[in-house]
Amino acid sequence: MKNYLSIDIGGTEIKYAQIDVSGHIIEKGKVSTPDGKDKFLAQIDQIVQKYSGSIKGLAFCAPGKIDKTKIRFGGAIPFLDGIDFGQIYEAEDFPVAVINDGKASILAENWLGNLKDEKNCAAITLGTGVGSGIIVNGHLLQGTHNQAGEMSFMIADISNPKDMQGSIGKLCSAVRFVGQVNEQLGYEDVSDGVHAFEAIKNHVPEAVAIFEQYCLQIATLILNMQTVVDVNKIAIGGGISAQSCLIDGIKQAYDQLVNDDNSIIGQTLTKPEIVAAKFRNDSNLYGSLYNLLLQTDHETV
Repeated sequence: MKNYLSIDIGGTEIKYAQIDVSGHIIEKGKVSTPDGKDKFLAQIDQIVQKYSGSIKGLAFCAPGKIDKTKIRFGGAIPFLDGIDFGQIYEAEDFPVAVINDGKASILAENWLGNLKDEKNCAAITLGTGVGSGIIVNGHLLQGTHNQAGEMSFMIADISNPKDMQGSIGKLCSAVRFVGQVNEQLGYEDVSDGVHAFEAIKNHVPEAVAIFEQYCLQIATLILNMQTVVDVNKIAIGGGISAQSCLIDGIKQAYDQLVNDDNSIIGQTLTKPEIVAAKFRNDSNLYGSLYNLLLQTDHETV
């Protein structure tokens, strides 16, 4: 019985998995993302050819703006611009679908995760930047130019607009937050998230202060989203979402923001339920497959 191949293209790694129609991973792996277009395409083709005889569909997710099966711009991987996987694999005997990585995460959670069957919901993925996807009235919000939900590009600090320093992608970056904690503590490995959260859990004052400010920034993002789309539930993803104190901290910051500091907002806007995403690092594999299934079944989300 044939299954599907899902490929998640990231700036550091390419993850891939053979998955069945019910969302069970049969086999998965990962390789480092090559540093040039030709090497990258050769690596992708090596993965595809490994499974080509045993799959009935090929699903990709990638950074950047997606136009059907073509990648525009490419976000953190500029050489992706112009790559059209549908064209590359048009001779193969299976359909090909491509979706933006932020939108893949919400499809995963809405299909089999902690946003299952929600008609109005959002997913926020905290990583190097901020990925997000929104479902309104049961439909994935795409926008006229397929760029709805690109929260990283929202400007949150107009006093510092240069080089995206005042953007949500910078201010709410999980990588930046972890680095700030470890730098403040004088720890050599600034990317060590485990060390940063150990300090937070042990109530080290310097770490707690940075953590509380970070939670407030995420809570502010959620509030701003809520004023526009009014969702019922929001899932927080990314590696740091495994830390339960993060979800609790965001909830507390949101309550302080809308009740203690701005009671009129709390009285006017209904607070969305804030939960951790179920799939975390595998979410894009599931979401890209679900996007393919929706397209081949001629459904809409």
